[in-house]
Amino acid sequence: MNIKLITGILGAFAVGLRNIFKRRMTLRYPEQKLDIESGYTFDAKSNTGSAGFKGRHILYTDKCTGCSLCAIACENIADCIDMVQVEGSWPTNPKNIMPQIDYGRCVFCGFCVDACPFDCLFMTPEYELSATDKRKLVHTPFQLAVFPEKKGDVQLIPDDGGAHHD
Repeated sequence: MNIKLITGILGAFAVGLRNIFKRRMTLRYPEQKLDIESGYTFDAKSNTGSAGFKGRHILYTDKCTGCSLCAIACENIADCIDMVQVEGSWPTNPKNIMPQIDYGRCVFCGFCVDACPFDCLFMTPEYELSATDKRKLVHTPFQLAVFPEKKGDVQLIPDDGGAHHD
């Protein structure tokens, strides 16, 4: 037999034996969901971003001034933020316009969060945004103002060989 064939087969068995005793990271989704601690935020005063998962956005409607900087930051990347007219009286927003995000186009880059000088736009760890209709992927300012409920039940445990879960 060819020596390369034998060493290839033995090498494959060695890799298999080495990995058979490692803890797995596969979740049985949707029965098990990963618990993600925090979302991505950006502090404009200190010009630093905090590490976090980039999921669905949160809009603090009481802080939003309608400056459109989030839409301008998104304009040449995904063009998913539109400034829309909202009902009501907003003391910090005399123009009554706020961002509306189309998650069918969003690439979750976080530039809109970085661009907001008033800290009214954040990203949450919510990652379940699928829909059967494209129109349901468009979130109005009032949908963005609702905090997502915590759904994760599996905690990620980092170790020397990577990460695993309970």
